[in-house]
Amino acid sequence: MAYDHATPMPLVRPFRALRYASEVVPDLGRVVAPPYDVIGPERHRALLARDPRNVVRLDLPADEPGDEPDERYRRAARLLGAWRSDGTLRRDPRPALYPYEQTYRLPGSPEERVRRGTFAALELEPFGPAAGVRPHERTLSGPREDRYRLLRATGVNTSPVVGLYEDSTGDVPRWLDAVTGATPPVADLVDDDGTRHRLWRADPGDIAERIGRSPITIADGHHRYETALRFRDERRRAASAAVEGETHAPWDDVLALLLEPVAGHVDVLATHRVVRDAGVEGLGRLAAGLEELFEVQSGVEPAQLVETFAPGAGAPGGEGRFGLWTRAGGAILRARRVARAGGPGRWRAVDGLDVAVLGVVLERLLGIGQDEVDAGARIAYTKDAAEAIAWVDGGRDGADAAFLLDPTPASTILAVAAEGDLMPQKSTYIYPKALTGLVINPLE
Repeated sequence: MAYDHATPMPLVRPFRALRYASEVVPDLGRVVAPPYDVIGPERHRALLARDPRNVVRLDLPADEPGDEPDERYRRAARLLGAWRSDGTLRRDPRPALYPYEQTYRLPGSPEERVRRGTFAALELEPFGPAAGVRPHERTLSGPREDRYRLLRATGVNTSPVVGLYEDSTGDVPRWLDAVTGATPPVADLVDDDGTRHRLWRADPGDIAERIGRSPITIADGHHRYETALRFRDERRRAASAAVEGETHAPWDDVLALLLEPVAGHVDVLATHRVVRDAGVEGLGRLAAGLEELFEVQSGVEPAQLVETFAPGAGAPGGEGRFGLWTRAGGAILRARRVARAGGPGRWRAVDGLDVAVLGVVLERLLGIGQDEVDAGARIAYTKDAAEAIAWVDGGRDGADAAFLLDPTPASTILAVAAEGDLMPQKSTYIYPKALTGLVINPLE
């Protein structure tokens, strides 16, 4: 069922952030990190070695030899307490909103872009037709459980949920312009990928209320949101009946970075799919069935595929265009109507997603259903088209075919969520990621 116009609006609040003290940590670049879910083993080791106070020790604590179950989460909690005691982390004295600016280039593109948003506390509410906060993606139980155990041990939000909203008045972009143009930032650094991050601390005035005038769609951080909701419910059950339902508690909120497209680019990178263990028979079925589902441009070389599906290529997505690479060669595919995902008499925004069209192809030609996709056994993912092709050429982990996608437009994310539907896993990758460690939200 689609959401109606009577949907309650979300509640957005200022908060008192925990932040690294500049006199204790003069080089903030040494202690911040990307979000936990984009940190691979090699980068994790590098961040641990970079500085003993790097936030990765809180957000992605490592197992150590001899650890009891959940010891790594308890270790993160002890470390957080120590950093607060010795002044490494200090809590701001008054609630505030935290404007945030990222200056960046898409991978492989020379064009410089600027994105602005606002760190705030977003009140949690269960998803549903009457909610002011909307999901757009399915979640998996493993990451949810990991984030829950960490949150239960530490009692803080280390990484934000990222939400999209629409401000038809232009009030919030004007406020962001005024704050960023008139006051010096409280943090200014360039990360390992060359993105410049600047953070301000601002008197909220009535801006939080204005941000909350439209529904907020979660663009990134669904696992963190659902974990925070579970934690809230647990704390409510433990609280007295006098407190529950009468007083706003810190655990009723989650740390959020809220983005409005007018205030700057909201770029979404494509996530390419690599099919494993298709085998000779599966690849034969794929080749034989393509003409029925697609207009096929054959004989496409790897360099052309990489250029066509590069992040800065400007393709809008949602047009049913794919790149295909197998060890037999490459092609560019354009979906015929029969490949579309919607059934007779039903057409929704989710049906027009390229990932939904590809789901039809994977199931029909390769016998890979949604359950297998969610389980991750038959499909691998990468945002690098050249890497996807290289995996196939080298047969890495059974890689047999690479499907290259165009990015999903941010407007489509909002449209799918507004209709109450969910996208498949790995449909969107908001770029650049918000840094972890600029602001931490203590639930106390």
